[in-house]
Amino acid sequence: MERLTYRGMMTASLTVALAAVVVTSPAHAAERRNGGKLLLTDGVASAEGAAGGGLATWAVIAGNETRDGIGGAAHATYIALPDYDLTSVGAALGVSDRVELSYAYQTFDTRAAGAALGLGRGFTFGQHIIGAKLRVLGDAVWDQDTLLPQIAIGAQYKIAEKGDVIRAVGGRESRSVDFFIAATKVWLPASMVFNTTLRYTKANQFGLLGFGGPRQPDRTAQVEASAGRLVTSNLLLGVEYRMKPNNLAFAREDDAYDLFAAWAVRRNVSITAAYVDLGDIATVDKQRGLFLSLKGGF
Repeated sequence: MERLTYRGMMTASLTVALAAVVVTSPAHAAERRNGGKLLLTDGVASAEGAAGGGLATWAVIAGNETRDGIGGAAHATYIALPDYDLTSVGAALGVSDRVELSYAYQTFDTRAAGAALGLGRGFTFGQHIIGAKLRVLGDAVWDQDTLLPQIAIGAQYKIAEKGDVIRAVGGRESRSVDFFIAATKVWLPASMVFNTTLRYTKANQFGLLGFGGPRQPDRTAQVEASAGRLVTSNLLLGVEYRMKPNNLAFAREDDAYDLFAAWAVRRNVSITAAYVDLGDIATVDKQRGLFLSLKGGF
């Protein structure tokens, strides 16, 4: 890996994001045969557990495996906002760089805002997210002779806790499935990575406040977009934007974005830091803060 350079977040997934590396010697062919992806091309973990950027799910598959192996990753993420805290822990398994299975558990601490909302200080929402992703076409890194991106389809089954509170604020359901299709392309000559994801969802605040509401009970299509540039062999800088539905009547839900830096500390360890803006959350405005995520993989 010493000879690897990414010339030209990946979607990692924020995230916060993946990256890709260009190899300037024949060593990269052996690296691929031996079952190791190029540095950072397994991405960072999104807050929902899938490989991608911090906010967005990308088409890449978690883990360091190539087509002949099994890999995996685990993450711990913390988002500190002025009035709330969001944490996410989870893991993902990649099989043959084709199939990804993931799980994440999120907690959303309302801190002092919980009292103002009538929930009680420190009231905490929780959510389980079980995901599956399938790469159906292309290769984000190795298909450099074509503009075709890597394309993956997937689903995330979300189970929100505190169903009684969710119904009280207007959420129609406490369980639902997000469906998505993602396209990720690494442009090696420019050291750039791009991702676009189309998500079909009815999640309120990623699902923490349930699904659907008086304004819109059904799923709608929402776009997630990421772009990043590798400025050194192990540091990716980029931006992400994620649209969110606005289903609940009592509070407007804004789209989210982040400005991120993903640093590969070692071959299998990365740290992502970002400035994240989640907009208004449950009538409390200007929820902008720090995103930190640690990911380890094999």
